[in-house]
Formats: sequence, structure tokens, C-alpha cells
Amino acid sequence: MADIPLQVISENVSSERRITPSWSISQLKSKLEPVTGVPPSCQRISLKTAANETIAVEAADEDTTTLSNFPLSAYAELRITDTRPAGARLNLNDLSGVEKYVLPAEEYEKKTDSVLAWKKAEKLGRFNPDAPSLEKAKIDAFESEIRSRGIAVGKRCRVGGDDSRRGEIKYVGEVKEIPGSIGAWVGIQLDEPVGKNDGSVGGTRYWGSESALKHGVFARPERVDVGEWPVLNDLEDMEEI
Repeated sequence: MADIPLQVISENVSSERRITPSWSISQLKSKLEPVTGVPPSCQRISLKTAANETIAVEAADEDTTTLSNFPLSAYAELRITDTRPAGARLNLNDLSGVEKYVLPAEEYEKKTDSVLAWKKAEKLGRFNPDAPSLEKAKIDAFESEIRSRGIAVGKRCRVGGDDSRRGEIKYVGEVKEIPGSIGAWVGIQLDEPVGKNDGSVGGTRYWGSESALKHGVFARPERVDVGEWPVLNDLEDMEEI
């Protein structure tokens, strides 16, 4: 009889295995031990058929009872339960006790096939001789935008040219919690809860207090228009209902 592909599932494993119907239940358990990590004597096996029926794979004499006695079908689920107490089971997901190898920095720098070596060869990031001047130019450009647009804490503004995103400037400066960003950001408390945060980013609060409503947003200076933008009031639209 041809082998049948089944989906073997246990607490730590889910993989496809080919099962031979002529195997005895004892043979199956022995073959499942290196796959699941569960000793044969502690395995409780069940077969979930295509009809969603669950059948226990067990017998009084498991040494002679073969798997052909069970309704095996391609890609049915073979579930293995570990009957040992929780404290006696292998926890393959707990890495706290695993000693980790850390390559010393000086050894990593000597490697020629690393990301660091590639960055050096391509003169990227800190290896770019022009990087400091480029960063400074970017920072200066943001500062120039802030001055030319009259951006300052306490002023009214709108974001991205969108009249529905009006608010008050609450913060102007760097936001180190935004990955890969340099230079100034403008923190705005929007009139309506259509922002991205509540005035805090990455655990650092820049204004206000914790709130479930997202009135806060950080934008680059070139996206902020300062002006006498009135506070949005949804009740104004009631006159047209």
C-alpha cells in the first residue's frame, strides 16, 4: 500500500510526513518521537479526518495493530498530545536557557562577506565621506522651513494642505523615537481625532496626557501651513441638516 501524506501536529511541530499504512501503532510512535520530541509511551494520537471526525489512534495491542485499520486520507491531521506533566515536557520555545554565540566586534569587522563590509565598499551611511555635510544640509533645510513658515509653539496651522486637519502647534524639534529621522519635526494637536498618536511617540511624551483619542501628529515643516485657521466645529454643519 502506498504511503499517505499526513499533517503531523504537536505542541511544537507542524509538518507534513508520509505515513506507511502497514506500520503498527508502536512503529508510528517510534518514528514520531524524533519529529515531536515526545516519547512513545507519552504520546496520545488522534486522527482528524476530512469529514472533521476525530478518531483515537489506539488499540489494546499496538505492536500488531496497523494503521491500515484507520481511515487515513491524504493531508488529514495526525495530532500528537504529550501526556507528561507540563514541567516534564520539552519547551522548545523557551530560549532563555540557550547559550547564544555573539561574534566579537573586532572579528565581525574583519569579515569580507558581511553587511558592514558591503557598506564600506559602497561608501554608505557613516562610511560616506560626504555624510556629515549631507546631514547638516538636511537639518539646515528643516530649520529654514521653520523660519520661513513662521512655525512656532502655540500657533494655529493645518497639515498637508488639508482643511480638515487643523490644529495647534505643540512641539518643534527632533523626535529621536522616529526611526531613521534627523532634523526637526512639528508636533500638532489636531482639532479632530484624526491623528497618529496622543502626543507621545515610543514611550516619550511631547505634550498632553495619555488618551485613547488620537489627536496628535508629527509632520515635517514643509507640510505645515501656519495661519488663522479657525477651530473645526462639527456642529456648524447641523444648520444644513
